[in-house]
Amino acid sequence: MAQYTPMIQQYLAIKREYPDTFLFFRLGDFYELFFDDAITASRELEITLTGRDGGGDERIPMCGVPHHSADAYIAELLKKGYKVAVCEQVEDPKEAKGVVRREVTRVITPGTMMEGKWLTDKENNYMAAIAEADGRMGVAACDMSTGEMYVTSLFGKAGAALDEAMQYRPKELVVCGLPQDLKPDIPVTYIEAGAVDAFAVDRQYQDQARELDLAMRLAVNALLHYIGSTQKRSLTHMRLIKRYDAKQYLQMDSFSRRNLELTETIRDKTKKGSLLWLLDRTETAMGGRLLRRWIERPLLNKSELEARLDAVDHLKGDMLLRSDVRACLDRVYDLERLAGRVSYGNANARDLVQLRLSLEAVPELRQLLLNAGSPVLAELAEGMDECADIAAFLRSALVDDPPVSVREGGLIRPGYDEYLDKLHTASREGKNWIAQLEQAEREATGIRSLKVGFNKVFGYYIEVSRANLANVPAGRYERKQTLANAERFITPELKEKEALILEAEEKMVELEYQLFTAIRSEVANHIPRLQGLAERIAAVDVLQAFATVSDERGYVRPELVTTGECIIREGRHPVVEAVLDREKYVANDVEMNQSDRQILLITGPNMAGKSTYMRQIALIVIMAQIGCFVPAKAAKLSLVDQIFTRIGAADDLVGGHSTFMVEMLETKHALQKATAQSLILLDEIGRGTSTYDGMALAQAVIEYIREKIGAKTLFSTHYHELTGLEESLPGVVNVHARCEERDGKLLFLHKIEPGRADKSYGIHVAELAEMPGRVIERAREILAGLEAGAAAASAQDVQMTLDALWAAPAAAGQEEPASRLSPEEEAVTTELRELDLNQMTPMEAMLKLYEWKQRLKKT
Repeated sequence: MAQYTPMIQQYLAIKREYPDTFLFFRLGDFYELFFDDAITASRELEITLTGRDGGGDERIPMCGVPHHSADAYIAELLKKGYKVAVCEQVEDPKEAKGVVRREVTRVITPGTMMEGKWLTDKENNYMAAIAEADGRMGVAACDMSTGEMYVTSLFGKAGAALDEAMQYRPKELVVCGLPQDLKPDIPVTYIEAGAVDAFAVDRQYQDQARELDLAMRLAVNALLHYIGSTQKRSLTHMRLIKRYDAKQYLQMDSFSRRNLELTETIRDKTKKGSLLWLLDRTETAMGGRLLRRWIERPLLNKSELEARLDAVDHLKGDMLLRSDVRACLDRVYDLERLAGRVSYGNANARDLVQLRLSLEAVPELRQLLLNAGSPVLAELAEGMDECADIAAFLRSALVDDPPVSVREGGLIRPGYDEYLDKLHTASREGKNWIAQLEQAEREATGIRSLKVGFNKVFGYYIEVSRANLANVPAGRYERKQTLANAERFITPELKEKEALILEAEEKMVELEYQLFTAIRSEVANHIPRLQGLAERIAAVDVLQAFATVSDERGYVRPELVTTGECIIREGRHPVVEAVLDREKYVANDVEMNQSDRQILLITGPNMAGKSTYMRQIALIVIMAQIGCFVPAKAAKLSLVDQIFTRIGAADDLVGGHSTFMVEMLETKHALQKATAQSLILLDEIGRGTSTYDGMALAQAVIEYIREKIGAKTLFSTHYHELTGLEESLPGVVNVHARCEERDGKLLFLHKIEPGRADKSYGIHVAELAEMPGRVIERAREILAGLEAGAAAASAQDVQMTLDALWAAPAAAGQEEPASRLSPEEEAVTTELRELDLNQMTPMEAMLKLYEWKQRLKKT
C-alpha cells in the first residue's frame, strides 16, 4: 500500500471498513469509484471505465459520476440490491494540510432508503430481521421512511420465521445469531448476537420494550444495530413499536398470496390486474400503503371488521359526503414520509410547505367526519390532532414557494426574523442605488446604451459598447474587463456598494439556513403527533376507497356469521369482472358448511371456469375479512383462519423438483397446517403421475380433509371416478362447470351447477387450441374405440397408435393436407417421438423445448 499516493491510501483505508459496498468517494464535483468497485459499477451503470495513476505499477481502474446527478446512479445500484457508502469531503480543501479529510457520512442500502425519489409512494420499504432466543423465533420489520416498526415471535424453526418476515416483502433481511444457510432472494446481512447492543430497544422505545419477549428484543435490536451502523445517526421518528400475534390475522403462505394475485399478477409481477389494483381508490400515499397492509393481513376479529363495514356502509350510501372527503384527502401529502424526512434531517423547505398544506386540509376533513352521523367515522375524527399550532408556525416562517435548495436563500417569510429583515432592507437599498446609478451615468455621459450589470466572477460593473467608448469622460471609470464589443468599468463607489450588498446577501443566505434548520428541528419535536394524525387519515382513506369501489361496482355488505357457513349468491371474481364487461360476466353461487357441504368436488373441461370460480370464492372471503363489501348479490360468511391454494402447475427447476413433487409438497403443507376454520383450494391433485396413482392420491387427500381436518374445500379434478365419493363420503358434493355442444362446437357457459360433468371435452379444447386437424380426427377415432371397449389404454398401445398416425399415408380418396411439414419440422417431430422424458431433468426438458422453438422460428 505504501507505493500508492496519499489519496489512494486514504481511499483504501476507508474501503476496508466498508468491504461489501460501493464506495462513492468525493473528489471535487465528482464521486469516483476505484479498483473492483469501478469495474463492477461501470458494467452495472453502463458508464465509461477509465484509469488513474495512483502511484503503483499499473493504472488504477476508475469511473465516476457528477455529484449533482449521483442520486440516479445510486438508485440504480440500490434497485439491483447493492449497498452504497457515500464518502464526503469534511473539510475545506483550501484549509487542508495534505490530503483533504474524508468520512463516510451514510451507507445507503435497499432497506434504508429515505428519499422520496428512491421510493414508491404507495408501497412500504421494509427491512426485516429474524433472531432466536429462549426457544422462540423473533421477527421484526421496519420502514425507516415512515418510522413503522412491527415485531412478533413464534415457535418453530428459522424457516417459519423467514416465512413470516417475507410477508412484509422486505428489501433486506438481517439475520442475528443463526447459521448462514437461509437463501431468500433479497440481500441478507448476518450478524452475531454478541455484536448487538442488548439495551438499544430500551433506549429507542422505552416503556414499550417491557412488553417484548427475549426473541422480539433481539430481533428489534438487530435492526437498530444495522440501522445505526449504516445511518450514522439516531432516528427519532421511530418511536412507536407495534407488537402483534400472527394468529390475529388470516394466514396465507407465499404461494397462495401469489396465486390469488393479491398485490401483483403472476404473469407480469405488476400491480395492474391484482386485487390491490382493483381496490386502490385511495387519494393519499399513506392510504395506499395501509390498503396494501390490510390486503396482506386480513383480520380475524369480527367486531373490528363490523366497525370497518359500518363505516364503508355509511360512506357508500352518502355520495356527497364521500366526494367531499375525497376532495380533502386529495390535498394531503405523504405525512408519514414527510415526518420521517423532518426527523432524519433531510427535509427541505418544500417538504415543510407540503406538510403545512396537508395540515390545513385537516380541520375541514375532521368536521366532515364528525358531522357524518357515523360513530366509526366520528371516533376516527375525534382522535385527529389538527396540529393547528404547527400549521400556523410554518405559515409564519416559510414562503409559499421556496426553492429546492436550502442553502441559496429565499426560504424565510418577511417578518419572521428582525435581523434577516434588516439584511433584506440593506440589500434592497443597495440594489436600488445601483438601479439609480445606471440612469445617473447615462445622463452624465450621454451614453443611452450604458448599463450596470452583475456576474459572479467580476461582481457589479458599468458596461459601455465599443462604439461609445470615445464618449466616456477621461478618468471617470476604472477599466475592469474587455469584451469583443464592449468594455466594462467600475468605480470606487460601485465597489463599496457591491461589498455592502454581497456581504448582506451572504449573511442572509447563511442566516436563512440557520433559521430553516431551527424551524425543521422545532417541527421534529412534534413527530409523534404527526404520525398519529397520518395513521387516522390513512384509515379514513382506505375506508372511502372501499366505499367508492363498492358503490361503482355494485358490491354488497357481507353478513359475518359464526356458523361455519360460506354462502354466496351470484358471486363474481372481482378482477375478472373489472377487466370484462360486467354484463358479460357469469355470476355463480356457492354454498358450503362444515357438515353436509364441506367439500365441493368440481368437474368440467379446462377453460370452463373452474379455477376462476375457486379463486373468486377465496377473494370474496379475503375482501370480507379486510372490511370491504364483496362482488355478489348476497354473502353469508364465517371467518376463515387460513387459506391454502394448490392451483396451476410449476416446476421448481432450481430446487430440482418436478411439477408433481411441487404439487405434493404444497398439498402436504395444507394438510399439516389447515384447521376446521380454514379454506382449501386444490386444483387437479395427482395429475403429475400415472392415472391410477393420481386418482388414489386425490381420493386419499379428500378423505383426509373430510375425516381429519374438517376444512371447507374446493377440489377440482378430471378424475370422473372420484365423483362417486358424493355417495360414499358424507360432506362431499359434486358440482360441475357447464358446457354445451352446438353444431359440433364446444360452448363454455362458465356456469357452476350441481352434479357431475358428463364428459371432459378434452378433444374440443385441443381443437380450440388449434391442434393439427389430423391429430384431432385421430384422437376422436381412438376415443370412440376406447369408449366402445375396443382398445386397451396402455401407454404402449397409445405410443403404437401415435407411431402409426405419423407413418400411415392418407386414407384412399382423402386429400392430402394443403400444408405439409417442412424438413425442419419433420426433424423436430422425429426427435420428439424418440425422446425419453424419464431420463431428463426439468431443466433439460425446458432447454430442449427452447432449442426446438428457436429452430422452428427459422422455418
